[in-house]
Amino acid sequence: MGVLDSTKGGGLFALSVKTGESLWNTPPSPCETRIRCSPAQSAAVTAIPGVVFSGSLNGHVRAYAAGDGKVMWEYDTAHEFKTVNGVPAHGGSISVAGPVVADGTVYILSGYDTFGETPGNVLLAFSADGP
Repeated sequence: MGVLDSTKGGGLFALSVKTGESLWNTPPSPCETRIRCSPAQSAAVTAIPGVVFSGSLNGHVRAYAAGDGKVMWEYDTAHEFKTVNGVPAHGGSISVAGPVVADGTVYILSGYDTFGETPGNVLLAFSADGP
């Protein structure tokens, strides 16, 4: 099992398809005091017109402005949730799949316990405008 480094990885970068030039980059959400944490963003990103969604191993999901990388909204999924079916749920690392957008709703699968990442078992739904 690898060791997670809370100071390395993550961030989102936009590159010109034509030239390969960096257009913008935004640093990752910090791990702060979390144990076994990495800010790396290993899940696929999802883009809709004007917005890019990305989750990270530290459990944060962000909506970025596609034009300049500004963080439009951010939500930390790594905590307990009251669920609609009453089953205990806890968010964790976002790694197995990227965000899914359908009919104005952003769906996030939070929790992934492979390679020392934070386990969880929750599917979250957000308005595309934010949490």
